[in-house]
Amino acid sequence: MQEIRPDVAIIGAGTAGLAAYRAVKAAGKTAVLIEGYAHGTTCARVGCMPSKLLIAAAEAAHEARHAAPFGVQVDGVTVDGRAVMERVRRERDRFVGFVVRGVDDIPATDKLSGIARFVDNTTLQVGDDIRVRAGRIVLATGSSPVVPPPFRAAGDRLIINDDVFSWDTLPGRVAVFGPGVIGLELGQALSRLGVKVRLFGMSGSVGPLSDPAIRDHVTTLFQQEFYLDPAATVGEIRRDGDEIVIPYVNLAGEQVEERFDYLLAATGRAPNVRGLGLENTGLALDARGVPLFDPATLQCGDAPIFIAGDANNVLPLLHEAADEGRLAGENAAAWPSLSALRRRSTIAVVFSDPQLAMVGQRHAELDPERIVVGEVDFADQGRSRVMLKNRGLMHVYADRDSGRFLGAEWAGPRAENIAHLLAWSHQQSLTIEQMLAMPFYHPVVEEGLRTALRDAAAKLAAIRS
Repeated sequence: MQEIRPDVAIIGAGTAGLAAYRAVKAAGKTAVLIEGYAHGTTCARVGCMPSKLLIAAAEAAHEARHAAPFGVQVDGVTVDGRAVMERVRRERDRFVGFVVRGVDDIPATDKLSGIARFVDNTTLQVGDDIRVRAGRIVLATGSSPVVPPPFRAAGDRLIINDDVFSWDTLPGRVAVFGPGVIGLELGQALSRLGVKVRLFGMSGSVGPLSDPAIRDHVTTLFQQEFYLDPAATVGEIRRDGDEIVIPYVNLAGEQVEERFDYLLAATGRAPNVRGLGLENTGLALDARGVPLFDPATLQCGDAPIFIAGDANNVLPLLHEAADEGRLAGENAAAWPSLSALRRRSTIAVVFSDPQLAMVGQRHAELDPERIVVGEVDFADQGRSRVMLKNRGLMHVYADRDSGRFLGAEWAGPRAENIAHLLAWSHQQSLTIEQMLAMPFYHPVVEEGLRTALRDAAAKLAAIRS
């Protein structure tokens, strides 16, 4: 039995794990990075990057089909499914290659391949032949898709988002369950590429939105393009040959039954903690089997164990995983001296069309009696109309006493860019008045944001008068 004694052992070589490793090494400590599966990070291999490649192809097809209002005639638009998926896989592999090359640059003595399992708080068994006795441990094992049991009736026609990016070509019919970020992005993209899509939800939610007015507006917009029922009534799913049969009540209230080539489960993700032997650590675990931890220091109980990234499921976003990984590595290196994580302002974007975004505090987190809401409808926003991207509704939230900007939820053109402006404003605790004192060029989509801010400012002024 080979025995290794690093200062810090890091389980998982994704975004959080790599950030933790770099932090430990920067602190002058020894580290070993343990990975039991393929290198490449969730984002690069099966997440944000390949999905954007599929979305880019879908946007190209959509724009070509809708060029006529500009006076541009494009006839006979066809989608070559094999060519689409070949580019998705080729570019995906390129992005993964960047990450893998970074891992390859890590000294071989600092890497282990194999499944790690806790023997006790600071001892890991890796495979059959290696025992790691570390001073501290960072748990950065990521997350995996959750598949509800009724979906398993679809057999090998049940897929998760990971599987989409392995397709050789596009299928004809896909039922997507879960209108969250993944379901909306993939569902709309597949629909625009000519796939018949039905997108079903159960709870009524759409994307990350909690503002009822924005959610309802967005639902209507999407329903004009493809089938979406955020609160669907679905019967027993069954398999018939190579087809999946799904009975459901449609938006008109009719009982119907349709056949699909695939059922795509986009129904959330769960931390990868099963099989790690966490029961051997003595740590208190929550209902999901995740160790109870301090969200400020990322320490699990009073043990020298730290949890970062999607494994703790606080904010499962790449930039948050990188921040958490860095802090987990720093705290593991400095333990028992600990620092607290200064979180950045929350920012979330859905790369649908229109894009959805959320910054700062969500509507559901705010007291409606303590805020004013500034609004803009992008239907008549100048630059948006020029581009024929004039769809969407924005709400900005401000504290009615101080005028401080608290957050925003919206759908609209170029939301990914506006979201950064708002996140920077939120992190600096700016007031609506201070935000309006910033420059706005003309004509730009950001003038729509100014309209919403002016609306909030007028409501604040009315309260004070």
